[in-house]
Amino acid sequence: MLVTRPALFATVCSGLWLVQLGLMGAIAARWWGLWTLTRVQLAWCGAALAGATLVLGALLLAQLPRAARWRPRLTPRASAELQAERKRIARDLHDKLGSQLINALALLHGRTPPDREAQAALEQCMLDLRFVVDSMDAQGEPVTTRLARLRHRLQPVLERRGVQLVWNMDLPGHPREPNPHSSEQLVSVVQEALSNVLQHSGATKVDINVRYVPATDLWQAEVCDNGRGLDVQQLAHCSGTGIAGMQQRARLAGGQLVLSSQPGEGTRVLVSVPGGEPVV
Repeated sequence: MLVTRPALFATVCSGLWLVQLGLMGAIAARWWGLWTLTRVQLAWCGAALAGATLVLGALLLAQLPRAARWRPRLTPRASAELQAERKRIARDLHDKLGSQLINALALLHGRTPPDREAQAALEQCMLDLRFVVDSMDAQGEPVTTRLARLRHRLQPVLERRGVQLVWNMDLPGHPREPNPHSSEQLVSVVQEALSNVLQHSGATKVDINVRYVPATDLWQAEVCDNGRGLDVQQLAHCSGTGIAGMQQRARLAGGQLVLSSQPGEGTRVLVSVPGGEPVV
C-alpha cells in the first residue's frame, strides 16, 4: 500500500488533473478548428493525456485499500497546545504536590513507633498522584507502553507489601492497536483492579495476563489474585469498591468486564476491548 503525505498526494493529483484539462482543451480546440496542431503534435498530446490519466488512476487505486480501511476517530485528537498544557500540569503536580507528599512521608519515617496507617495512606496518595501524572503524560502512547508504565509504578509497591507479581504478555502477529480512549480505559481497569488487590484482598500473589486475540480482534487483560475473595452478589449492593467504575470504563471502551470470585478463593477480573487502527 502506497503511503504518502496527504498534502503531497493532493498536490500531485491536482497537478495531474490540471495537465489532463490542458491537454483535453488543446485536443478539443484542434478538432473545433480553434487551434492548429500537426498530426505529430496531436499524437503527442494524446499520448501525454493517456499517460497523465494512467498515472492519476494508479495513484488513486494505490490509495483505495487505505481509504477502505479508514474509520472515523471515536475521540477527538488533542491539539498540540492542549498536550503541552497537560504536560505542564503534570510537571507541576509531580514537582509541587509530589514533593510535599515525600516530605510528609519522610517525617513519618522519623517517628518511633511509626504511624503505619498514616504512612500507608500517604503512600497510596503518592501512587495515585503518579498514576494521574502518567495518564496525562501518556496521551497517544500505545497500550503496551501504558501498561509498562503501570507495571513500573506498581511492582515496587506490591513487593514492599509482600505481594508477588507475575506479568505475562501474549501478543501474536501484528495486533491492531486500540484507539487512545480504549487504551486509557483498559489500563485504568487494570490499575483499579490492582489497587483493590493492594487495599482489600490480603493477597500474596497476583497474576496479570495481557493478550490479543486475532480471531475476535480483542485486547484482553486479566487480573487474578489469591486473596480472601468476595461475594459478587453482595458486592453489587455495596458502594466504594470500584467495581461499578471498572464496568463503566469497559463499556465506554466498547468492551466488557467479567468479575468472578468466591470468599476465600481469590478474585479474577477480565476486561476486553476491541482493537482499533492497524499498527503499521
